[in-house]
Amino acid sequence: MGHFDFGMVGLGVMGRNLLLNMADHDFSVAGLDLDAEKAASLEKEADAKHDIKGTTDAKEFIQLLKKPRAIMLLVPAGKPVDSVINSLLPYLEEGDIMVDGGNSYFEDTNRRVKELNAKGINYFGMGISGGEKGARFGPSMMPGGNENAYDRLRPIFEAVAAKVNGEPCVTYLGSSSAGNYVKMVHNGIEYAIMQLIAETYDVLKRGFNFEDDELQQVFESWNQGELQSYLVEITAAILKKDDDITGKRLVSLISDTAKSKGTGKWTSQNAMDIQAPVPSIDLAVNMRDISKYKEERVQASKTYTWNGDAKDLSNENVTALFKDAFYFAMVTIYAQGMAQLTIASKEFDYGLNLEEVAKIWRGGCIIRAAVLEDFRNAYKANKELPNLLLDKNLAKGLNKHQKAMREVVKIGIDKGIPMSVYGVTLSYFDAYRSETLPTNLIQAQRDYFGAHTYERIDKEGIFHTEW
Repeated sequence: MGHFDFGMVGLGVMGRNLLLNMADHDFSVAGLDLDAEKAASLEKEADAKHDIKGTTDAKEFIQLLKKPRAIMLLVPAGKPVDSVINSLLPYLEEGDIMVDGGNSYFEDTNRRVKELNAKGINYFGMGISGGEKGARFGPSMMPGGNENAYDRLRPIFEAVAAKVNGEPCVTYLGSSSAGNYVKMVHNGIEYAIMQLIAETYDVLKRGFNFEDDELQQVFESWNQGELQSYLVEITAAILKKDDDITGKRLVSLISDTAKSKGTGKWTSQNAMDIQAPVPSIDLAVNMRDISKYKEERVQASKTYTWNGDAKDLSNENVTALFKDAFYFAMVTIYAQGMAQLTIASKEFDYGLNLEEVAKIWRGGCIIRAAVLEDFRNAYKANKELPNLLLDKNLAKGLNKHQKAMREVVKIGIDKGIPMSVYGVTLSYFDAYRSETLPTNLIQAQRDYFGAHTYERIDKEGIFHTEW
């Protein structure tokens, strides 16, 4: 009793795998779950050398842990988190640490931090990326909370995190809900890049009649160079998988009505609240929403037809064109997400270090990619960089691939194939690089119908005109 290094509440796949990962690194761990079978199976699954204990009793669970106690919750976001907190509070003491490892909304974390700090409990919100395999063998972890209390967690988290060049993919990110916010934006970037990949797949398949094997080879080859990333890697694996029943490629038999858990929507909603433009993420969320209206889409497809076509290109030239455009879009999507983090850090006083964020995203997580090393170097060179598009080294690559991006967007228009994220990403880029935008006219319109006033470029002050 009282000697276990770490406790986990929720012994589903993620919680169990993370505990086993900790045990592999010689930490003694205890798990709590109301399901007796899950609690018992934890010990059965562990090696004989592991010091690991499962229980269904909250009081016993707390008594197993050394002080100050370090406890992680891996339960569904929302009310279940509050329920678990309330069930543990009677047994906790001042200085104990509780870590929410789920995808909780950052404002919920802010509330819990405030409530638990008043009771002397250190509360952390921590994003975890990498899925069940990552949890077992090395995830990317994004903790935010009390910096002093993090010293109790640091040795455990650094041991179990994914490693890139020997560096652990975890670091203290900032105060209060910083960890949950970073994970939220991580998921928004994930939405946009997944949609980008889907659009690439769609236009190559429908627009240029690429066969299944050709498509698979495209993504497999892309994963060997500057586009190397987890999402491109798994796309190549998905496109290779045959259905056991029909022998057809499994992906062609999967419904095109997409699901989501809301984290992409949260990213867009808060981005609008803090005036951080992330149109590529917004459109990715919208495309999942559009996919749900299957019956209407079927009807519309019979009403509206388009027989246009783009210029003929060889498969080799098409692949090269899309490779360059994909790089351009991918970097610009990351730039939007990282810019949102920069704005949010000031808005919520997180104190985020974007170089560290890029560093811990390089391994273990869903959006890990080779370009993150370039982003890390950009923030290392300029910690105050407001947007990755302003980094001169990245600008060289974007300028090099800019023409391909424009050609690809034209192809989508000519062929009548939706390429929403490609299109809006280019529009974001063009808006960001525009010294002058037509919003002067919008300011005049607002003043005309609502007397909202405007500013002038030739003198100081606030003005109103009787139009």
